Amino acid sequence: MRIVSWNCNRSLGKKLCRVGELEPDLLIVQESENPEMQPTAFQGYCSLWEKSDKKDGIGIFTPRPGVLTRLEWSGTFAMKGISNGSPALSWSTQDLHQFIPFTFKSELTVLAVWTKEANSASFGYIGQFWKFLQIHKNDLPRSRTIIVGDFNSNAIWDRPDRWWNHSDVERELASLGFQSLYHVSRNEKPGRESMPTLYHRKDPIRRYHIDYAFVSEDLIPRTSLQIGDRDDWISLSDHMPLIIDIDV
Repeated sequence: MRIVSWNCNRSLGKKLCRVGELEPDLLIVQESENPEMQPTAFQGYCSLWEKSDKKDGIGIFTPRPGVLTRLEWSGTFAMKGISNGSPALSWSTQDLHQFIPFTFKSELTVLAVWTKEANSASFGYIGQFWKFLQIHKNDLPRSRTIIVGDFNSNAIWDRPDRWWNHSDVERELASLGFQSLYHVSRNEKPGRESMPTLYHRKDPIRRYHIDYAFVSEDLIPRTSLQIGDRDDWISLSDHMPLIIDIDV
């Protein structure tokens, strides 16, 4: 099974043939337009799609009919032990951007991620995922599960006065049995990645690793990860695709 996750930098319909050359069984695309608005371009694909706070969103695509089932996760979380009535101490699933949980062929649970700033000075990007995790950590199966997408985050941006840093989130995921496939396979430490997934605004100097696949421990021995080559993809997007192969 091949999964490709890619922030396409908009206009996926014009780029679908190119990413289709990777022959994904499952394609997860951040910054995708609504496929219903371009039925000809997306002909032959079954899809899930959710609008972000702007006009684009996350798209889930597969050429196989009847294998995508969206999981309707919803809930709330409240910080305990603080005697303060501030509404900032509690949040709900619908407040957070942007996540699509689903199953593929009833064999794999996937959480598609595109973290957003979400008009939050404190809990933007990785903070959004941390909040989502507090609500839904018990909904994540501990086997045959992958959390994948554009997290817009890296350990290099950790702050000492914050408990939802990128590194804190990775430790929490590890406690739940999830590991970053890139770091496990390449034996590199977070924040010291040798391969970028983003060339910000296509600048070769502003290179960062911000796209991830966290997989349950049972999948690690059967899963491999490639990152698309800059020369092949930079004309289409400043993000490189994650190409994930799972021996099922």
